[in-house]
Amino acid sequence: MDANPTLDQLQVFLAVAETGSFSAASRQLNRAQSVISYTIGNLEAQLEMALFDRSGSRQTRLTEAGKALLADSRRIMADLQVMRARAKALKQGLEAEVSLAISNMVPIHAIVESLTEFGKRYPSVALHLNSGELGMVMDMVSSGRASVGIGGPLLKEDDTLMVDRIGHSYMVPVVASIHPLAQLRRPLTRFDVREEVQLVVTDASGITRGRDFNVLSYKTWRVGDIATKHQLIRGGLGWGGLPASLIHEDLASGRLVALEIDAYESTLYPLYAVRRTANPPGPATQWLLDNLAARLAQCPGQDQMAAMIHRQPPDEERLAAE
Repeated sequence: MDANPTLDQLQVFLAVAETGSFSAASRQLNRAQSVISYTIGNLEAQLEMALFDRSGSRQTRLTEAGKALLADSRRIMADLQVMRARAKALKQGLEAEVSLAISNMVPIHAIVESLTEFGKRYPSVALHLNSGELGMVMDMVSSGRASVGIGGPLLKEDDTLMVDRIGHSYMVPVVASIHPLAQLRRPLTRFDVREEVQLVVTDASGITRGRDFNVLSYKTWRVGDIATKHQLIRGGLGWGGLPASLIHEDLASGRLVALEIDAYESTLYPLYAVRRTANPPGPATQWLLDNLAARLAQCPGQDQMAAMIHRQPPDEERLAAE
């Protein structure tokens, strides 16, 4: 079996070719000139061809074969540098920035706790965080403005995206305690709510245009974000679904009341991590995803959440991640 040239031989070959002489290469590499000559001689013997013209000229010149192999040697050494740089980055975990787009449906306590640990573990990594509705999250990931998105399921198949389920949230239909629906104090039907104003979030990205989720009322007020929807519901202006992680204090204090509506579909809301297939997460990003997934995995299930809502937990009891 033929012996392969070593990386050291290629490094010496490049040094001689680029400096123009064996003596200059020996100074550059801090090696004896005899070692340089010996290394080149062995390389030429292995390749069975002369790489340099030794006809007596002071300037060491590449042969035609040497010129042909010079580009290959440079490419191999460049690939080695790329490999070393990647290994160093993996070892140190030093992404310059972690860019996240997070749906408002993701439990805020889980986000805060994960980011608190992230900041301590990776103090040199910058964080770029955007939050909004599902369409915005998907749009930012697809366009490359965010490296990872956390939100609900994809609305259409996209082979360029990698999707992994990492937990769930819980959507609760609620109304202010001063609202007429709260005074009924019984399970509700579609007929009970259809004449009342329902507050609905409109996705500014347009990705979900034409698709309404759990819209039961004839009268709808559409708002641009979930924070505004929350405040309007608290003000008694209508009813609507809100993430349990956002309203647990309102439920505990009695300011908001959870509604039982037979026509309101499944309130368990799966959450996914989404990224472009061609853009695998770096070490810091992967750590954040794993940490967040571990927190979301501890979220209560649908039956547990229903029990928590109906027993109206005291204010100090916090639902860590619905």
